[in-house]
Amino acid sequence: MSQHILPSTGAARPPLLRLLIILTLLTLAVALWYLTRYSLRDEAGVHWHPPAADHCDLHAAPCSAHLGEGIMLRLAVESDGPIRALQRLPLEVHLTGTSAESARVDFVGRDMDMGLHRFPLEAVGGGVFHGEGQVAICTEAVMPWRAKVVVDTPQGRLGSWFDFEVARR
Repeated sequence: MSQHILPSTGAARPPLLRLLIILTLLTLAVALWYLTRYSLRDEAGVHWHPPAADHCDLHAAPCSAHLGEGIMLRLAVESDGPIRALQRLPLEVHLTGTSAESARVDFVGRDMDMGLHRFPLEAVGGGVFHGEGQVAICTEAVMPWRAKVVVDTPQGRLGSWFDFEVARR
């Protein structure tokens, strides 16, 4: 009886090549994840301006920022007492010195990724925008947050940020 040996259709890949393929795919996945997160945050064209005061307490009063060329932005968070997690928060953005097509407030964790919490506001006239927002719950006893305000103006997309902390009950 004769044995027939079938020709091999392909050699097995060496283990190093398999490892390099896996590492390349993982790197591409991570790069795609970062690109998606960056595009979802939609901050590419925003010209950021620091807050007007070194320290502002959103729990007690509105906070302001100069956005250049006589443009002033003010954010007010209307809450009875301190801002709490999962509490519906009436938000008001007031813009003077220019007009704006739209405004939004994003709540982002300063020290911990808490996801994207974006709240578009509705124009009510006279440079005033209203809406509601909500800060997510966290396992930390005190969670540092940042309220990022972005307005679409004839001068482009302008923004500022205001830091605050939320204590767990």
